[in-house]
Amino acid sequence: MTPKNNELLFCALGGSGEIGMNVTLYGHAGKWLMVDCGVTFADAHYPGIDVILPDLRFIEERIDDLVGIVLTHGHEDHIGALPYLAEDLGVPIYATPFTAGLVRGKLEEERIEDRVKIRLVQARKSFKVGPFEVEVVPLSHSIPEANALVIATPAGKVFHTGDWKLDPTPVIGQPSSPEELAEIGAEGIDVLVCDSTNVFNSEASGSEASVRIGLAESVARARGRVVVTTFASNAARLHTLGKVAEETGRRLCVTGRSLDRIIRVAKATGYLKDFPQTIDVDAAMRLPRNKVLIVATGGQGEERAALARIAAGSHPVALDMGDMVIFSSKQIPGNEVAIGRIQNQLAAKGVEMVTEKQAHVHVSGHPGRPELAQMYGWIKPTSLVPVHGEMRHMMEHARYGLSQGIPNALVQSDGDLVRLAPGAPKKIGNVPVGRLVLDGDVILPADGSTINERRRIAIHGQVSVGIAVDRNGRAGGTPEVRVQGVPVEDERDPFLIEAAEAAAEAMAGRPRDRERLREDVRMAVRKVATRWTGKKPIVDVVIVQV
Repeated sequence: MTPKNNELLFCALGGSGEIGMNVTLYGHAGKWLMVDCGVTFADAHYPGIDVILPDLRFIEERIDDLVGIVLTHGHEDHIGALPYLAEDLGVPIYATPFTAGLVRGKLEEERIEDRVKIRLVQARKSFKVGPFEVEVVPLSHSIPEANALVIATPAGKVFHTGDWKLDPTPVIGQPSSPEELAEIGAEGIDVLVCDSTNVFNSEASGSEASVRIGLAESVARARGRVVVTTFASNAARLHTLGKVAEETGRRLCVTGRSLDRIIRVAKATGYLKDFPQTIDVDAAMRLPRNKVLIVATGGQGEERAALARIAAGSHPVALDMGDMVIFSSKQIPGNEVAIGRIQNQLAAKGVEMVTEKQAHVHVSGHPGRPELAQMYGWIKPTSLVPVHGEMRHMMEHARYGLSQGIPNALVQSDGDLVRLAPGAPKKIGNVPVGRLVLDGDVILPADGSTINERRRIAIHGQVSVGIAVDRNGRAGGTPEVRVQGVPVEDERDPFLIEAAEAAAEAMAGRPRDRERLREDVRMAVRKVATRWTGKKPIVDVVIVQV
């Protein structure tokens, strides 16, 4: 699929029909422009996996037609895939200074900073990338330098919001300019591509400044140590917590590399100028319990994050009766079980927990309905294409946009190829999309044999059978049977004995080639395992020549 000179195309490779992993392509005059390249985080369906990446095969097969990657802001679901995919894409990354600093740090960790070009762009300025004219428009969010993009071509013009909210007095970063947005709308916007995350909220998201009061009240009444967990990339919340620590007479301790990185980049780019001096965990543990405020990652239940280890007692931060944990973030759907597990561990220690249900300790970084309506009024688009949400979010967003007077709305999902202009948006095809997983340092297909086998082992367990053959292929000796994750608690379990006998029986008789012998033994042992356990474990047969 090659974009024509008289059309503007759109295709989401991630972020439409799901939360996170935002990747969008715009096509015009034979070229493609990528906006954002993020990750999402794995759940129990991906055992042993932390990070999920977008499958970019569609654009990789057209790599000579990709002209650049423009970033809206620095959250993981918008930049997190770049350390693993940007080098192969081989095009410049365009970002404002703070976002560029975050990306550069990630590239340095992967030791590829010299192989990926980052070009700085400035807010309220335009720049050219191939046939696309791109203007950077500041909007408020929970991180500095969140920007919308005006993407203009002779075929049509798009206002791509990225993540945003309306906050006239943000604690960090630039506020949105109603006059600027209205001027953009007056110049004519064909399509509004807009954040759908909070479309079900009938109220506005609220100002970050208001959270400071709720957090300060909660911390002030705490008798012991206070741990606040929030998203590491929420620089606005970090600014607020720095102020709360000063107001309540507590030293601030930050635990986690991702938090350290955000603070370092923010200071280097002119933000968090008056952020208090932090102390390390050892110093925090030596202070009186009511003199320390600790910021930790892991509020979504991530197993390897600081909060999970604190709750399990395997982290230098120790909590006990009279201490407090404040969850200063929204619970993402799907994380309820993991978060509940941590909260139960904390409750067992006698730790008090405060969430947004008990106190005003969080505001969203995404627009509620009043903010959406205000944006529609400023931009006055001819058409709406909802993004950044599950299907239920995008369908509701389309309905709401139509009810507010937008003439057209199109709901698409990952892989849908959409012609935005000329005319009303229309689906014209599909492209291949999918997920990749980062398994340690290796990138694998999310639906490939490795992950599928790992799921099967997690559910059914594994039986390993060792057998010996001579150089003529004749089997002999006693098979050795071991199990992993199969309900066997004793090495003398009757199942192991019968499985070994079944393997020996399958080995008996005429010599066979190794693959036939391996399959005969595998099927015999699996039959016994199924009868004993009611499951079908993976049976792995290892043949050793003696």
